[in-house]
Amino acid sequence: MKLRGLCAVTPDDPLLPRLSALVKAALDGGAPFVQYRNKTASRPLRRAQAAEMLRICHAAGAKLIINDDVWLAVEIGADGAHLGRNDAPGASFAAARDALGPKRILGVSCYNELALGEEAAKAGADYIAFGSMFPSRTKPGAVRAPLELLGEAKRRFGLPVAAIGGITPDNAPQLIAAGADMLAVVSDLFDAMDIKARAATYQQLFPSLHP
Repeated sequence: MKLRGLCAVTPDDPLLPRLSALVKAALDGGAPFVQYRNKTASRPLRRAQAAEMLRICHAAGAKLIINDDVWLAVEIGADGAHLGRNDAPGASFAAARDALGPKRILGVSCYNELALGEEAAKAGADYIAFGSMFPSRTKPGAVRAPLELLGEAKRRFGLPVAAIGGITPDNAPQLIAAGADMLAVVSDLFDAMDIKARAATYQQLFPSLHP
């Protein structure tokens, strides 16, 4: 599956039925990727939520990526994992690649650091993510990444590039023009009055996906 399009990053919601409804709306709008992220849930709840996200993603023909937890991704048979600087087993992206195997997706957050992108690429990452591109409600203290970093990373490492942080339909086109293959969105998507329509709006920004 081509790594291109909207990546719907889940909010920290403790209620599984509500989270399922939110994610299903994003999938109905055409989101090809969901990243399950819940920083506040207990391990049993994370597993239950992740397993349900996997079920509804596969029913919709979408891929589920688990945030920050390689072993949960392997345990439930998810399509991949997305890791930050300190989230890989033994703090090694190569170890994460080995744990996931060759068929699962490995994404790595590189913040505003090309050096981290190089490390991820050498370890076998399938995509690299940069941001926060804009001020973010989810991570207000996050380091900012310059727009030109997207294109530079893509040219240097030859990998799909994801943008994250403060993304809206108004600023998303400049991210895609700068080189973003994926847009990872939390607040603007899941706080929308019509999540399905908002997801469709993002997907329509990728003309190669709509021949």
